[in-house]
Amino acid sequence: MEPHASAADVFPHVRVVLGMVVGLGVTRILSGFARIVQHPTQYPLYPVHLAWSAMLLLVLVHFWWWQFGLHTIQHWTFPIYLFVIAYAILLFLLCALLFPDSMRDYESYEDYFYERRGWFFGILAATYVLDVIDTMIKGEEHFARFGTEYLVRTPIFIALSLVAAMTTSRRFHLAFVALALIYQIVWILRLFDDIG
Repeated sequence: MEPHASAADVFPHVRVVLGMVVGLGVTRILSGFARIVQHPTQYPLYPVHLAWSAMLLLVLVHFWWWQFGLHTIQHWTFPIYLFVIAYAILLFLLCALLFPDSMRDYESYEDYFYERRGWFFGILAATYVLDVIDTMIKGEEHFARFGTEYLVRTPIFIALSLVAAMTTSRRFHLAFVALALIYQIVWILRLFDDIG
């Protein structure tokens, strides 16, 4: 029987695979921004779409940073590994939904955004659920670090995502992305300034 690999051996492997998936998401967002710069008048832009794109870029960078917390896991199993990879894949899918391979069937980014909102916000809601599981995997101390705010914030963002999946209210979507972006920046600055 082969000896089990130590957490110190497994964690770098997991980080490499996560890095590849996160890198694909970052590439997708940056390529989408580059396409807009290269062809600014090809499709009319939509501020809410651009704001969600910026938000997702921030989430991906933050995801890569906070996943260092996985180093505390002493016993890696395939289900934990699969879960972490699935989480990263959902983030990549959000990027792919923001910037599709082709916009030929749509007149503008606004038109595309509202046509695909059910998929985008459904997956976004799922990532908030996965975040709770991810936080629990990292241990009780890590989970407790976020306090009651985390337990209130998460269901609110899940509910807002589900409402966003169903509504085409431009005001709601603008308010939601503004709230999400500002809150994410403040959350990172308050709780994730260092990995320690």
